[in-house]
Amino acid sequence: MTWQQLATASPYKTAQAIADHLAAGNLREASLGLEELIEAVARSERRALKSQLLRLMAHVIKWLCQPDQRSRSWAATIQNGRDDIRDIQEETPSLTDDVIREMWDRVFVQALRQAEGEMNRSAPISNLTWEQVFNDSYPIPG
Repeated sequence: MTWQQLATASPYKTAQAIADHLAAGNLREASLGLEELIEAVARSERRALKSQLLRLMAHVIKWLCQPDQRSRSWAATIQNGRDDIRDIQEETPSLTDDVIREMWDRVFVQALRQAEGEMNRSAPISNLTWEQVFNDSYPIPG
C-alpha cells in the first residue's frame, strides 16, 4: 500500500507507520509518510469547508426563493452555517477567505442544483454575493 493510499484510508495507521519508520531510523520513508499525511489532512479539511459552504449557500438560495417559508429557525440555520465555517477557518488558518473565493463558483453551481432539487423548482438566481452568504445582519428573519 502506498503512503497516499494509507493516509486516505487511515490517518491513525499512517501515523503509526511513520512512527515505526522513525523508530527504525528510516527518516526518508518517515518523511514521505508525513508529507502524505499532511496532504490527506489538508484535503479532508478543505472538503469539510466545501461541504459547509455548499450547505450554507443552498439555504441562502432557498431563503431568497421562498420568502413565504422564512422563519427564525431558518435564519438561525443560516447563521449556524456561517459560524461553522468561521470555526473551520479558526481551527485551520490556511483555509482563508481567499480559499473560499477560489471554490465559490463551483460550490455555487452545486448549491443551486441542491436547492432546486429540494424546492422542486428552478431558482431564478445566477449568483450569490459574499454579503448574502456571510453578512451576519442578512437575512433578517421573515
